[in-house]
Amino acid sequence: MSQNRPYAEVIGDPIAHSKSPIIHNFWLEELGIDAEYRKTHVTREDLAGYFLRRRADPDWLGCNITIPHKIAALDYVDDPGGVRERIGAINTVACETGGPLIGTNTDAGGFLQPLLARHWQGTSAILAGTGGAAQAIGFALRSIGITELTVIARDAAKGQALLGKLGMDGMVRDFSASLPAADLLVNATSLGMTGQPPYVPDLSALPGSAMVYDIVYAPLETPLLAAARARGLDVLDGLEMLIGQAALAFDIFFDAPAPRERDAALRDCLLAPA
Repeated sequence: MSQNRPYAEVIGDPIAHSKSPIIHNFWLEELGIDAEYRKTHVTREDLAGYFLRRRADPDWLGCNITIPHKIAALDYVDDPGGVRERIGAINTVACETGGPLIGTNTDAGGFLQPLLARHWQGTSAILAGTGGAAQAIGFALRSIGITELTVIARDAAKGQALLGKLGMDGMVRDFSASLPAADLLVNATSLGMTGQPPYVPDLSALPGSAMVYDIVYAPLETPLLAAARARGLDVLDGLEMLIGQAALAFDIFFDAPAPRERDAALRDCLLAPA
């Protein structure tokens, strides 16, 4: 249904936890742009119908995509950038009136921004997960020179498929297996999210110089990050990637760069009690 005002949104199942509307609406207000961003619950069964309805809405600018639709959404969009082959998942769909739905992925760039800002360097990583976010993160890790990748997966075949897609040397281990030594550990699963079981592996094999990066942001201090801090390891929380990928999507939707100089104030908004 047309809202008579340009809008974008984030879709997923579940979606109530999403902080994306806070981020985008903060930036819209800062820049004085007359538009809005919201969240919409979309089930797997309704994904095709959702895109059909939104494509007919002249006020819809596009959407971000979260769990569990990042892979399935590829079937409903054009892919001029070859994201299906390069990454295998999308998290952003853009639309211009009368034009096709264009799928892209800002997760990879959003994931890398805080690592690059900290001048992080390493050659080995552990990646927990094989879903859409994990595929984008694997692509990002390969792009910065990671040569040894251990994939933690419930399904070993999916883990091997991810390594094959990335063309990287590595191994696949179950969540119950001990971790190898590595320069970086990334949790790209929903484990640790509010309502989900925690992901707290034994971190003793990681060197003191290792970094632990958890893309979960609700709660912000996950059990994994708490364990990493207790070991004295450097950490990155989920808001870092969330804000980074949102900034890239914001420019796509609203044709304006996000005011990143206001990141400190934005984090305060994101951390304020609901």
